Amino acid sequence: MVVGSRFPDRVRQTVIAGLGLFTAAIGIQMFVKTENPIIVLGSLLLGGLVGEWWRIEDGLRSLGAFFERRFIRNPENAEGSRFIRGFLTASLVFCVGPMTILGSIQDGLTGDYNLLAIKSVLDGFAALAFASSLGVGVLFSIPVILIYQGGISLLAAQAQVISTPAMMNEMSAAGGILLIGIAISSLLEIRPIRVGNFLPALFIAPLIVALLAALRIQP
Repeated sequence: MVVGSRFPDRVRQTVIAGLGLFTAAIGIQMFVKTENPIIVLGSLLLGGLVGEWWRIEDGLRSLGAFFERRFIRNPENAEGSRFIRGFLTASLVFCVGPMTILGSIQDGLTGDYNLLAIKSVLDGFAALAFASSLGVGVLFSIPVILIYQGGISLLAAQAQVISTPAMMNEMSAAGGILLIGIAISSLLEIRPIRVGNFLPALFIAPLIVALLAALRIQP
């Protein structure tokens, strides 16, 4: 809380920009591992259509708004409400987002925790800002984050039984494109992109690989 209140905006912006450039570089590194860019393109297009149809990005935002309306009735007049607001705000920001889902899936499927490590750094700077204005409730969001991310990783680990290296390569490549989108939209703030609506691409890419394999078509 003390450090967050003294963190200059210029320094914060510079650090976030550096993390954005690094995130984009990681996304490019993941994409170049693809064996067939057409599969990645197809998964992104289909995933984007499904995401827009389901309005995933709007749903994630609505979820945050729902919890705020449900639990934060008068946040300016009571310390208890301030505590709840800090807890909920941090939990939602840290848990609801494409990088959380992508990083947890990659960790569960391949054991690669690099994305979660990058996200942890981003969350650390965000926590400093939240704690300075919303109080100690931010710290109590840690158990929620651990359960949420850990649950996704455990579920993804179960999919190893039916996954193949080719399926994982294309899913990772599609995830790399999403990382580039996150860097452009949220970190570097070049232009807004509804990255959340592309999340279905992570599941469509391996399905395309499996379908091509079933049809005995070499991807």
